Amino acid sequence: MGVVRSQDTIQFSIDAFYRQVAEYHPMVRQARLLSEQARQEIRFARGSFDPKLEAFFATKEFQDKSYFNTFETAVTLPTRSPIQPKVGFERTTGELLDPSEKIPGNEQAFAGVSLQLGRGLLTDERRTVLQQAEQMVNMFEAEQVKLVNKILLEAASTYWNWYYRYRAVAVFDRAATVSQEILDGVKLNFSQGEASVLDTVQSSITNQARQIEKQEARLQLNNAKIALSNFLWTDGNSPVILSANAVPLLPVPGVIRAEEELAMLSDQARANHPELIKLRTKIEILELDQRLAREFLKPRLDLNYSLLSQPGAARSIDLSNDYKLGLDFSFPLFLRKERSKLKLMGLKLNQTNLETGFMEREILNTLQQTFNELITMHQLLSRQSTMVKSYARLMEGELLNLRNGESDLFKINVQQEKLLQSQEKLAKLESDYQKKKAYLWWSAGISPLDSAAPRP
Repeated sequence: MGVVRSQDTIQFSIDAFYRQVAEYHPMVRQARLLSEQARQEIRFARGSFDPKLEAFFATKEFQDKSYFNTFETAVTLPTRSPIQPKVGFERTTGELLDPSEKIPGNEQAFAGVSLQLGRGLLTDERRTVLQQAEQMVNMFEAEQVKLVNKILLEAASTYWNWYYRYRAVAVFDRAATVSQEILDGVKLNFSQGEASVLDTVQSSITNQARQIEKQEARLQLNNAKIALSNFLWTDGNSPVILSANAVPLLPVPGVIRAEEELAMLSDQARANHPELIKLRTKIEILELDQRLAREFLKPRLDLNYSLLSQPGAARSIDLSNDYKLGLDFSFPLFLRKERSKLKLMGLKLNQTNLETGFMEREILNTLQQTFNELITMHQLLSRQSTMVKSYARLMEGELLNLRNGESDLFKINVQQEKLLQSQEKLAKLESDYQKKKAYLWWSAGISPLDSAAPRP
């Protein structure tokens, strides 16, 4: 689990927790399948460029006459260029063959190319789909990062809630112990005639309240452990129950260099935030669609050329005579469909560019706001820690006075309540500070496992 054992406890750090979640959590493993999906999309698109074997056979027999027997087979070799090679063989026989289909010796081999001189010269549907599939890899990877970061953010929130509940139990355990000590002291004073019955009743009520708070805190801690266990899994996809001896570990807050760290976070967000990567990839895909739409404004002009030869013939190929040449031409007269498609691509590109600019601004503003809150919380932590120490000194002083018979129950209860509230608030601040730090990384699109992640 990546923990540190210390006597009867197991220190389970947030970094070890992050690593286990990133390695074994089912939703993280499911997110990794997006990379395989991207590879299959590329493989699917490349299938359009697979060599193709074609064959054709036809025969006609009627009233004891063999009209024709034709057989043709060919291999087409699609390429990522406007040139498409093709090689093949054909055989024709029959008494009533069309003169244009008669071949000397009845057999003929050919090798040629098809060349797109108009539409398709720069790009076509197959090449565009493949290029878009290659761009989709970035989008799938960005989506994977987004999903994993979201899970790690939820995991961080659960971990630090567990930390808060663990600290709260320690606070209320100590409060219950002190209240019991106070009750015992009051009872002793009562037996010696130095305390009233009402003091005993009041101490007993306070002690019962502290015991109830202690019990409630332990219930919340147990529930927090169960929530944390939702993120713990093994390599065999089996759930893990958090050990009863596991305790959270609070990292020591570092020094915040506001301008430097915020600038670094902003640069990383601009370059690597998954939402921005997805939008930029979408722009690149739309630009490929726009390029294809421009291609359809051109006329279709396909040149087909094949060299012909006769298998087994002794004569060599005569390039000036042994060939077949064809030209295919088509062009829509109004181009309404093509011009509309191009206009739509332009509108979608404009919309996505506007969305990208807005998203980048929103991300950077969220970073600024979160960083400001983090700096303030860092300052509050220091002050709250000082306040807890001061209340603890006052409480120790009141307990000492009580032992010496120089204090009253009311003052002790007031000091204990203030100490209890300040200790619980400190634990909550520590928890919220760490949650805010995790949210800061998430806002920047950074994984907390990234070694470059800031450690304020």
